[in-house]
Amino acid sequence: MSVMNKPIFAAFLAMLLASPANAQADLSAFETGPVFDDFGPHAPVEMTRPLAQFERFAIAFDVARKAEDGTRNRGFESAARFLNMHVGAGVLEDRIELAVVVHGSAVHDLVAREGNGSAEMVRAMIDAGVRFIVCGQSAAAHGVTNDALIEGVEMDLSAMTAHALLQQQGYTLNPF
Repeated sequence: MSVMNKPIFAAFLAMLLASPANAQADLSAFETGPVFDDFGPHAPVEMTRPLAQFERFAIAFDVARKAEDGTRNRGFESAARFLNMHVGAGVLEDRIELAVVVHGSAVHDLVAREGNGSAEMVRAMIDAGVRFIVCGQSAAAHGVTNDALIEGVEMDLSAMTAHALLQQQGYTLNPF
């Protein structure tokens, strides 16, 4: 591509990405369940390689961003979506192991307090076997102690430690 065409291409790409067609997503096919009925929406997909019921997933999610007050943490909900989506696609629930490693300001979304929009979702996810692991370094920096955490949330030395240990146990890091 010549030097003169690059600005034209960049302008065209910017216009295409900003078009109304790209601004509106059709979420009408998205539903919750089968594991969590109140969160974790996903859409059914006709796959070219269907998942077998005995596929095994051990996935770690990394969440550092705190939810806005009164809302659910989007990173936590991504883990719920993963579980709903894969069980909905036929993978047996007991073949999916999820861990959510939480650091930075997101540690506040694991505190048992009034107004925590993530608390009910976190409790349901823990009841379904999802692990929540807090970075002890972030907890210390944000003044969060073990006794303030939602019951069932784990405290580790650091997020780096948690990820290293999970990786040694066969977990892969979900990049989303």
